Amino acid sequence: MKNLLKEIICTSRLKLKPISLVYKDIIFAEFTPEITTYMYPRPAKHISETIEFIDRSITELKSGQTLQTVILKKPSEFLGCAGLHNIETKTPELGIWIKKSAHGHKYGQEAMQGLKDWADKNLDYKYILYPAEKDNIPSRKVAELLGGKVGRRYQQKNLSGCRQNMFEYRIYPKKHNK
Repeated sequence: MKNLLKEIICTSRLKLKPISLVYKDIIFAEFTPEITTYMYPRPAKHISETIEFIDRSITELKSGQTLQTVILKKPSEFLGCAGLHNIETKTPELGIWIKKSAHGHKYGQEAMQGLKDWADKNLDYKYILYPAEKDNIPSRKVAELLGGKVGRRYQQKNLSGCRQNMFEYRIYPKKHNK
């Protein structure tokens, strides 16, 4: 895959653009314990952890491994982050988080649909993985709206030390959806 640093996805209300250090302070401030309740990662304890994440994401964008984006409400209000990871494989993985003050407006659904549409046009994949914690109903709805079907269930301990009951959705390319 090519360098993805210039890849921009636009939807009706959103712009997904490659993550950059410009967003380090707002990501650090908005990626809170409440936001990560159902997620594998934990919030950064120090801004240096956020910078490390962004630097690693930029390296993966350059190598074409990941399309890690910031989600902006047009023209430029920061809403969160979304990524399509392991895109050089047959089973890339979607991930997303939306800041608390932007919950309830279906931005997550719109952003994930934008990434799924991009994947359908640019990738040759078997299915996209979308892990969601059993009790995270909004996240599970996103997967189901994209046509996702639960492929496996498993338990894990997240980086905050909490046990999670995960549903791993499989979202197939448009040509395979029925």
